[in-house]
Amino acid sequence: MQATATVLVYSDNATTREQVRLASGRRPAADVPPVEILECATLPAVLEALEQGGIDACVLDGETAPAGGMGVCRQIKDEIYDCPPVLLLIGRPQDAWLATWSRADAAVTHPVDPVAFADSLASLLRGRVLARG
Repeated sequence: MQATATVLVYSDNATTREQVRLASGRRPAADVPPVEILECATLPAVLEALEQGGIDACVLDGETAPAGGMGVCRQIKDEIYDCPPVLLLIGRPQDAWLATWSRADAAVTHPVDPVAFADSLASLLRGRVLARG
């Protein structure tokens, strides 16, 4: 197992980024590596981080403005080679179809439920770690 997994968190809201950091904990599940959080508040910061590589999963806030997480997800799925899996934070369960449109790998609703979030993030990290071998 790799030493750590880097999780990019995109939100213009510092409270949302903190909720994600707390819900992730040091390790979202016993069978995945400990996580390091890379916080981004702007789209240019997200794109730069993804271009540099080393990101194992992305958590994107669908409520971020002006570039919302759903549009950002669709953009990076189109533009980033070997794009990491994306966990999308959506405002309401009815927005799940938009998460599908954006090509997100998983979605959870605001406010962040720590158990559901950790389960979803761990699942994405398991897939990424297995794919890397």
